[in-house]
Amino acid sequence: MSLEEGVLSRLRWSARRGLLENDLFIDRFFNRYSLSLTMDDVYALDQLFDLSDNDLLDLFLKRKEPVAQLDTPSVLHVLKLLRER
Repeated sequence: MSLEEGVLSRLRWSARRGLLENDLFIDRFFNRYSLSLTMDDVYALDQLFDLSDNDLLDLFLKRKEPVAQLDTPSVLHVLKLLRER
């Protein structure tokens, strides 16, 4: 079951970043997975998109790993997909 268009539109809007590098990771992710996202994925993406641009880029580039409330199976799953080349 795919997400409602409103949920996907809101998610894309909240994904807009100030760093081109982040946008490249996120655009590739949405191009590949937007039709198969679950609500767990949406919640995980919301958590990631609440981070600063630099912290998010550090996660994308594996300079850091998720800690505390970000160290959940859902976030780790979405992060793995975001990091795929």
